[in-house]
Amino acid sequence: MTGLTFTLSHVDGRARRGRLDTAHGAIETPAFMPVGTAATVKAMTPDAVRATGAQCILGNTYHLMLRPGAERIRRLGGLHEFMNWPGPILTDSGGFQVWSLKDLRKLTEDGVTFKSHIDGARHELTPESCMDIQNALDADITMVLDECTPFGVDGDTARASMELSMRWARRSRKAFEDRPGYGLFGIVQGGVYPELRRESAERLQAVGFDGYAVGGLAVGEGPELMLATLDTTTTHLPDDRPRYLMGVGKPEDLVNAVELGIDMFDCVLPTRSGRTDQAFTRRGQLNMRNARHKDDPRPLDPDCACPACADYSRAYLHHLVQAREILGLMLLTWHNLHYYQELMAGMRQAIEAGSFADFKRDFLAQQAAGDIEPLNGTDA
Repeated sequence: MTGLTFTLSHVDGRARRGRLDTAHGAIETPAFMPVGTAATVKAMTPDAVRATGAQCILGNTYHLMLRPGAERIRRLGGLHEFMNWPGPILTDSGGFQVWSLKDLRKLTEDGVTFKSHIDGARHELTPESCMDIQNALDADITMVLDECTPFGVDGDTARASMELSMRWARRSRKAFEDRPGYGLFGIVQGGVYPELRRESAERLQAVGFDGYAVGGLAVGEGPELMLATLDTTTTHLPDDRPRYLMGVGKPEDLVNAVELGIDMFDCVLPTRSGRTDQAFTRRGQLNMRNARHKDDPRPLDPDCACPACADYSRAYLHHLVQAREILGLMLLTWHNLHYYQELMAGMRQAIEAGSFADFKRDFLAQQAAGDIEPLNGTDA
């Protein structure tokens, strides 16, 4: 019996509206999970993250095992208590981070050995230890250890990588501790090869998981190939389990992926962009360093109720980022996360109403219209 309960309430085309119940609460889907890699969503307090409408956040096995350490977090009550986040937490297995280390790692059948990016100390991560670490963290949703297949490899290399991930997935499932309210997601791999994606999805289902993630995308293949690969992949995933697209993405990526049947997302983009002076709005992305904002008393987005829009002007936000004041990146991060959550809520409502196609058309039209005209006649 599954440790998680997933219920689909509405389907509009391939877009899905559902609810995933976990040990620490419900996740209304489609859902976007802010990234809290090192037990913090950067520039945000947990209360602020909750105020944006987020229900689940993501932590990372690789970073937390290195610092402060999974056993220390277990002794301190688990990740929820440690970071003061009472809601659901999904932990990435760390496979992507280890993959990105390149010259600092060695991959074998047993697992991966790597040197810490912090102090150079050598560590080993296996499917079994990955499950133990995420259990110590008390993650509601645990991810299997996998290898992220690089973009651009040939079919034989992609198959070998996928095969390794499938063997690791089976070992992860065997090592995972089943308990009510907790679940394990398998990760579909196979690069941009449709047949490999189909085979990976089918083999994971033969093992049996509480949800299915699509990994190995948004790694350089470009949006068109990403969506084409996603299109073929989701058709091979079961209807009665949540589907999670890992590491994606821009607002238009979320809308397109929901249209193809994805239920869950995570990405560093809204928080990283907030820390680099970028704001996502209904009329597209804004660079708050631009001089066009310096005399503008209007909000970033007049239809947004976040603190950055409700209480501050574009001119003030421009001043903050020009002066490199911390408040600027905090407010822009809050705004971006709020916008992403409002986007997800809008898609949930549209699916319930059977009007997702209209929602997507209006979203794209508003994004294409561009930002409001500047007041000071400059657009530097």
